[in-house]
Amino acid sequence: MTSKNADQKKLLQALAGEKTEIPALWLMRQAGRHLKEYMEIRAKAKNFLDFCYTPDLSVEATLQPVRRYGFDAAILFSDILVIPDALGQHVEFVPGTGPKLEAISTVEELGKLKPDRLHDHLAPVYEAIGRIREELTHLPGETTLIGFAGAPWTVATYVVEGGGSKDYQKTRKWAYGAPEEFGALINILVDATSEYLIRQIDSGVEAVQIFDSWAGVLSPGQFDRWVIEPTKKIIGRIREAHPNTPIIGFPRGAGLLYQRFVQETDVDGVSIDATVPLAWAAENLQNHCAVQGNLDNLALLTGGPAMEAEIAHILAAFSDGPFIFNLGHGILPETPVPHVERLAELVRGASIG
Repeated sequence: MTSKNADQKKLLQALAGEKTEIPALWLMRQAGRHLKEYMEIRAKAKNFLDFCYTPDLSVEATLQPVRRYGFDAAILFSDILVIPDALGQHVEFVPGTGPKLEAISTVEELGKLKPDRLHDHLAPVYEAIGRIREELTHLPGETTLIGFAGAPWTVATYVVEGGGSKDYQKTRKWAYGAPEEFGALINILVDATSEYLIRQIDSGVEAVQIFDSWAGVLSPGQFDRWVIEPTKKIIGRIREAHPNTPIIGFPRGAGLLYQRFVQETDVDGVSIDATVPLAWAAENLQNHCAVQGNLDNLALLTGGPAMEAEIAHILAAFSDGPFIFNLGHGILPETPVPHVERLAELVRGASIG
C-alpha cells in the first residue's frame, strides 16, 4: 500500500514498505497517566468514558505527547470498549479496578446489542478526529494521525467475561462449545469495527491499528478462526472503502503465529510484543510488511544502560527494512518522562538508511 503523503511522513513511508533514514517513532499509550498534563485534564471528566466522548478533552490528550516529545504519530485518544458501549452494552470503568460490563454469554443476549446506534453514539469521536487533524497542521514536523479499534476477539473477551480476565475461560469455552453462536457475536463486532474504522478514516485519520491484545491465549486453530479470519474481513472492507489507507495489526502474544497472521491478513505493518525474537521477526515478518516494536515497557520504565542497550539491539535488528520504533505494549503509568525523552533522543540519532 502507498499513500499520497508517504513522501512527507516517515510513518507512512514505512507502511508503504520503504526503509527510512531515521525510523518513525511513536509509543502505544503515549497519551496517558505518565504525563502530568494528562492527569490535569483527566480530572475534568466525570468518568473515563465521558473523557473519551468529550472532544475538547480527547483532542488535548491526543496532542499532548506530540507536543512534548515530537513523535511521528498521534494516536486518537479513546478506548477499545467504545464499540460495545456504542452497541448498547453497559460499560463502566471502575477506578482502581478497570472496565466492568454487563456480561453477554448466550446467543439470545446478543439481541441487547443495537448496531443501528453505533455512529450516533460515536459522533464525538469523529468530531475529535477532524479537530486533531486540523491541530496537527499547526505543529512543527509531519505527524501522522492514527486511528484504532480493538479486534473482534479481544473485544469479545470483555463482552463475554464482563471485564478483564486471567484465562478468558468463559469466552474460550463458548468459542469451543458453540462456535456458530459465538461466531454471531464475532460477526456483529466485525461489522461494527469495520464501520467504525472506515468512519475514522472518513473523518481524517491517515492509518489505523487493530489491537488484538489477547490473541496470545488461543490455540493455533482457534487463532485462525477468531483472530485471522475476522481481521481479514475488516481489512477487506477498509480497503474496499479506502484502498490507500495503511493498516497495522497487533495480535499481541501470537508467537510463531505472527508470521501466519502477516501472510494471511496482508497488513501493511505488524506491531510485535517484547517476547518476539528480533532476528526471527526481521527474517520472517519484515520481508512482508513494516515491523513496529518492540521495546519492553519495563525497560523503558527502568531506563539507564539496560534500556539503552535494548534500544540499540532493536535498531540494529530492523535496519535493513521498513521499521517503526515502538513498545511491545503500552507505556506504564509510572514511567518517568526523562526516560521517554532519552528514548526519543536515541532513536532520532539512529541511522538505518
